[in-house]
Amino acid sequence: MKALETRSLTLSYGMEPVIDDLSLTIPEGKITVFVGSNGCGKSTLLRSMARLLKPQQGSILLDGKGIMQLPTKEVAKQLSILPQGPIAPEGLTVFQLVKQGRYPYQNWMQRWSREDERMVNKALEQTKMKEFADRPVDSLSGGQRQRAWIAMILAQGTEVILLDEPTTYLDLTHQIEILDLLFDLNEKERRTIAMVLHDLNLAARYAHHMVAIHDKKIYAQGKPEDILTAEMVRDVFGMACEIAADPLFGTPLCIPHGRGRKIHHDQRSAVLA
Repeated sequence: MKALETRSLTLSYGMEPVIDDLSLTIPEGKITVFVGSNGCGKSTLLRSMARLLKPQQGSILLDGKGIMQLPTKEVAKQLSILPQGPIAPEGLTVFQLVKQGRYPYQNWMQRWSREDERMVNKALEQTKMKEFADRPVDSLSGGQRQRAWIAMILAQGTEVILLDEPTTYLDLTHQIEILDLLFDLNEKERRTIAMVLHDLNLAARYAHHMVAIHDKKIYAQGKPEDILTAEMVRDVFGMACEIAADPLFGTPLCIPHGRGRKIHHDQRSAVLA
């Protein structure tokens, strides 16, 4: 397994730090979810781990080696990232998109191989996209498009997968579909997955490890059942809430305070029946 960690990492846009002196280790073979308010630096941190943003200070280590010093293709064989809202060129088919995941393995001496073909077909099967292989990506539904992009990073064959808000703009059915797919990849292949999610309840359901980012640093990290508390939600999101147990999974369930319609106890019982 490949370990991914940051040491005393500082990230900035201009002169203003977004992340300040942050040290973090992503647990191997687990699902890690970053949570925090808008603009707290979650996506910036994820992009830096994929070597898309150069640190102002500190370092990022992949398997014990400084990621900024590693050759691009070597990094791409170990770590893949799916940014938020990726856009495929017009007319590009699903197969052509997924095929791009094999580019780190191509060079002037080694062209398309049987292994490349096998990895692309496996990725299409894992994401249930084989029947859409010849369809243009821009003709698919939101959930299908997201599965096509995930198939591309699966074809890349990396042990570490980073995803920036993979459920954004998807309806609830497709959110669960994508998160179930990632959960199965972790369960069956022990892929190390780190992602940014906005929905605290889905984050708590799927994460083995949760990292709450606040004020440029890690506010808390650990199992969701240990760190998803009313105090954490108040401090990180500025919102009052109650924390209950999810009736299906037993994971923490955040119930925000605020305005809304209330129903009587007997009506509530009927809704939950």
